[in-house]
Amino acid sequence: MTTIIGIQEADGCVIAADSRTTTEKGRPYAHPITTKIIKRGKFLIAGAGTTQPCDIVQHIWKPPTIPANIKDIYHFMITTVIPNMRECLRDNGFVHDEKAEDYEFLFLMAVNGTIYEIDDTYSVFLRDDGIYGLGSGSSYAIGAIASGAGWKKALQIAAKNDVYTAPPFVVHRQEKK
Repeated sequence: MTTIIGIQEADGCVIAADSRTTTEKGRPYAHPITTKIIKRGKFLIAGAGTTQPCDIVQHIWKPPTIPANIKDIYHFMITTVIPNMRECLRDNGFVHDEKAEDYEFLFLMAVNGTIYEIDDTYSVFLRDDGIYGLGSGSSYAIGAIASGAGWKKALQIAAKNDVYTAPPFVVHRQEKK
């Protein structure tokens, strides 16, 4: 359970998250080294859902190098990043059962200042409104952003309304290249 939001802007993006993690039995955890947003090379990776795939992608996976003259990063995400990520998950013991509801995971990945949402079917999504949200408190945060709140106020609103969301909040910004 978590709240992660992404805001796509003309000159880059912002990804922000709360700091609470929760076991399936509901026990909450928070620690400064267990941040939900990781910088891996030129990628910002925010993960929600089942812990094992999030840990593998955020701490073990080595994202592929982005070609210097790339024109279509969406295509690169689908044809290179996703197969590479999927192989790393498999090689590190994550067996994804798409029928099991308790193996859900979601990622927001920022590459060159653009946010991509990746779900547990390894599909890559872009939103035309530029507002992304993952986790149990995301609907509160998305509503707040749609009403004009910034990332911090949106996470405060989510924390007030979702027991699985709590400060401190972490934010990363990535400029467009």
